[in-house]
Amino acid sequence: MEGQSKEMADNSFYVEHQPEGYDNGGIRKNLDDDGRAKRTGTWVTASSHIITAVIGSGVLSLAWAIAQLGWLAGPIIMMSFSFITLFTSTLLADCYRSPNPVTGKRNYTYMDAVRANLGGRKVQLCGLAQYTNLVGITIGYTITASISMVAVKRSDCFHKHGHHVRCQISNNPYMIIFGCIQILLSQIPNFHKLSWLSILAAVMSFAYASIGVGLSIAKVASGAHARTTLTGVTVGVEVSAEQKVWRTFQAIGDIAFSYAFSTVLVEIQDTLKQNPPENKSMKRASFAGIATTTAFYLLCGCIGYAAFGNDAPGNFLTGFGFYEPFWLVDFANICIAVHLIGAYQVFAQPIFNFVETKCQKHWPDNKLITSEHAISIPYYGVYYLNLCRLVWRTAFVVLTSVLAMLLPFFNNFLGLLGAISFWPLTVYFPIEMYIARANIPKFSSTWIWLKILSWSCLTVSLVSGAGSVEGLIHSLRTYKPFGTPEE
Repeated sequence: MEGQSKEMADNSFYVEHQPEGYDNGGIRKNLDDDGRAKRTGTWVTASSHIITAVIGSGVLSLAWAIAQLGWLAGPIIMMSFSFITLFTSTLLADCYRSPNPVTGKRNYTYMDAVRANLGGRKVQLCGLAQYTNLVGITIGYTITASISMVAVKRSDCFHKHGHHVRCQISNNPYMIIFGCIQILLSQIPNFHKLSWLSILAAVMSFAYASIGVGLSIAKVASGAHARTTLTGVTVGVEVSAEQKVWRTFQAIGDIAFSYAFSTVLVEIQDTLKQNPPENKSMKRASFAGIATTTAFYLLCGCIGYAAFGNDAPGNFLTGFGFYEPFWLVDFANICIAVHLIGAYQVFAQPIFNFVETKCQKHWPDNKLITSEHAISIPYYGVYYLNLCRLVWRTAFVVLTSVLAMLLPFFNNFLGLLGAISFWPLTVYFPIEMYIARANIPKFSSTWIWLKILSWSCLTVSLVSGAGSVEGLIHSLRTYKPFGTPEE
């Protein structure tokens, strides 16, 4: 009872200033056990969040990754990371409530879960890895979405003037357009109101992935015979020995990080309703989300490799592995852009919540931060406008857009950030929290194999990080601020 009272007290500020869960007279209604507005999410909405977060436009670059690794290692590595991610996700799902995974106190963020189960400086290390990665992903998605928008213009240009024309178009105007859309969507108050956008984004991801697979099958069926091998690109024929090593590192990193959604798992779980227990719903959602994405990954990667062989482009929709039918390629790239519009919000909402919660705790009497102004919107209802939310979120979107334009090769930075954050967030902290919660004896068989898994994934992160650094150095050689990236 004492723990429950403390939890209610900790959330008294939230209840006092949160319009949701109250009627116009201020009477409490539809509140959860922590005093917050009743959560209504299900495993279906959580699955859509996961699919939106996991299936990025990078799914279409998996043919390139398989081309570097070959028919033998490529699918094996892909399946291995799907199992690792599923396993660690189930461990992390049990950390949403502490100490009991069903009746314990809620942990609203990943940092809260680490604080409750491990404590100490590990909380700060978790926050540094998580929020650095989230900011990096939002910048990377701004770049990637603009590339898809540009691809539509270039596709039309190629169709009109021929494939030999350069059709070079700047990404910057499209980054600005993407940023303007995000400024509007960023006013969605929290993760709980994001389900419709995630479902739309998930549908878009299925659409463009299916188009990519369909076009690859059509290419294979047309009789085009691309060169494929068991070990991927051949040293001395297509690449040098040094290039083979760096590309292998990058390919492993691409596959490993394409599964990572741990940075937002706890925040997704915080949208689930209490019955059935959140950890059970989250485990079901994780299985459905990861199984779905793995199926698409294998299809896109393997069929794409069969279509293009060792010459597979980095992205066979934006990289123009296909030119015709141009309208279908255009539609697929539009789907990518729409998907990334939703994915940006999935990764940005934890950042928004973190800053706003800190501001509320430090300045509880500041009306600029706490006041909610009711605005009646036709066909929507009442929207509660908060000036702090409006200014801060707008500034964040502007900053990420400017950085995206300043560093058009930021995907190399993103790969480095992913290498740094993959091991601690996807593997290390879930395993350490499980060991602490279950009181696993040191040097027991369970403790040993969990540690082996953790250190093996650390090796993958270091290797992938090395590949990202090499790519970064290569990009810096032709660096031009606010310039159009080279093809």
